[in-house]
Amino acid sequence: MQVIKLTFRVSLMRASSSKAFYDLASEHGGYFTTRDALRAGLSYRQLSYHVLSGELERVSHGVYRLVNYPAHQHGDMIAATLWAGPDSAISHESALAVYGLASAMPAIIRLTAPATFTGNRTGVRIHHANLRPDERRLWDDVPVTTVERSLIDMAQGGDISLLREAVSDSLARGLTTRLRLARAVARSANPMEIRRALGIRLPPVKEAAA
Repeated sequence: MQVIKLTFRVSLMRASSSKAFYDLASEHGGYFTTRDALRAGLSYRQLSYHVLSGELERVSHGVYRLVNYPAHQHGDMIAATLWAGPDSAISHESALAVYGLASAMPAIIRLTAPATFTGNRTGVRIHHANLRPDERRLWDDVPVTTVERSLIDMAQGGDISLLREAVSDSLARGLTTRLRLARAVARSANPMEIRRALGIRLPPVKEAAA
């Protein structure tokens, strides 16, 4: 009888952990961090156990994937932002790919993280900048720079033909407007240079700021 009770208790604990993992993973397209798990009342021991059981996969330091969760097309990007921290966001060409703009197919993941971030990871290029809250968003579970910020980043060193294709696509799909883009450009460090790179007519700065 004691063995049956113990087995039942272990089964309940496993079921409870599995539900907790699913709840955590559903917030990030199938991924979560050690910090997320600890905040949810789970332990390092439980994480290790479920990795060994095959329910979880450790994809990088402090980042896990729920194996049976539906695969996300940008799962590698979600995992990269979780690794880089909550103030990071997918950016530049990678952001264009998240939004499905132009023909962006970056060979590596590009993300923006605070200047204090010192991590390094193969296949990920880090751009250091302190993004404002209105310069990042969640799109299809991916933390990503806004369309306006993404285009501005591309205008400062990206492929110009890809940039202008993305500008055209984003306007046609209603992902941004000339006014919103003008306002974002007006707040940038090199507004005249960026306006030229974008290759479209934008409202004057005074009009944009109104």
